[in-house]
Amino acid sequence: MDAEFEIFLATPPGLEPYLADEAREKGFSGVNAVPGGVTLTGGWPEVWRANLELRGASRVLARIGSFRAFHLAQLDKRARKFPWGDILHPGQSVRVEVSTNKKSKIYHAGAAKQRLETALKEELGAVISDEAEVQIKARIDDNLVILSVDTSGESLHKRGLKAAVGKAPMRENMAALLLRACGYVGSEPVLDPMCGSGTFPIEAAEITLGLLPGRARSFAFEKLAGFDAAQWQKMRAASKTRAIDLQFYGSDRNAGVIDMARSNADRAGVADCITFTHAAISDLERPDGQPGLIMVNPPYGARIGNKKDLFALYGSLGQVLKQRFSGWRVGIVTSEPGLAKATALPFDPPGPPIAHGGLKVTLYKTGPL
Repeated sequence: MDAEFEIFLATPPGLEPYLADEAREKGFSGVNAVPGGVTLTGGWPEVWRANLELRGASRVLARIGSFRAFHLAQLDKRARKFPWGDILHPGQSVRVEVSTNKKSKIYHAGAAKQRLETALKEELGAVISDEAEVQIKARIDDNLVILSVDTSGESLHKRGLKAAVGKAPMRENMAALLLRACGYVGSEPVLDPMCGSGTFPIEAAEITLGLLPGRARSFAFEKLAGFDAAQWQKMRAASKTRAIDLQFYGSDRNAGVIDMARSNADRAGVADCITFTHAAISDLERPDGQPGLIMVNPPYGARIGNKKDLFALYGSLGQVLKQRFSGWRVGIVTSEPGLAKATALPFDPPGPPIAHGGLKVTLYKTGPL
């Protein structure tokens, strides 16, 4: 339990620096942004806490060991000697995933996967199943076999609270990092005028209240050898929420998704501080009180609808925001620079592209209007 090892936090490419900031803010050690995620150092309690507390991670992988292998026979021999019993229970269901690169003499990922599965079956009595919640990941890089266990199970964007989603939903972990990228720290209202199933206002409200993202779900690490259920329950019970005096807002022209958003907010325990309304962009009203952040993931041609028909929508959005939301900041996510430009909003220089649902999107943000 006290031994330290490398922990890898996966996140959408393009958002790694924001996840690294979150991990440092949460007190994790050895934090370093790398392509596709963030590495840090810690033991199993840090693995559990990362799954429970980090809003921006999509998976938490524990690096459980490594060895050199220059050919399949050597891989077979060393995989059989690996102390699998330190991580897995005898007879446990498990699935294996292998990736290789051109620097390695073992280049056939399928053959390597077969050797690892055989070692697990014959040395530990493991049951190999594509449906297993526990997954061993092996990456063979320059003849070094790096073994990890996926400690999350289902992707961490699945908080266990959102039962209803609309078209092309924004994943919760991505929404949390985009809020962070816009400077959101939980001290101002957030409004989404195309809120769909409510992801942005719900995430913002949870951040402000101090609700833990993993509070309502289970994780694959609960099935690993050495898991301490009592310590885990103590960790979960230690979380505290804050009293707030902020309101959050979501609106959408689709009445059906507003009902979804209200249901999702209720399940998340934040319904009392979010106002959802059925409204078109032209009917958008500025809320009373302090200015805050307008965060929106509008349709873009490759995602929903015909791109040519969207320029008027973006133009209308920009006009309404400039006329009615003086002092508010804006964050818009889109795959099309031309659509962002159609808003005529004073965007800062855009950041790097972000992987999202097979597309590359960009966050365009402003200072106070």
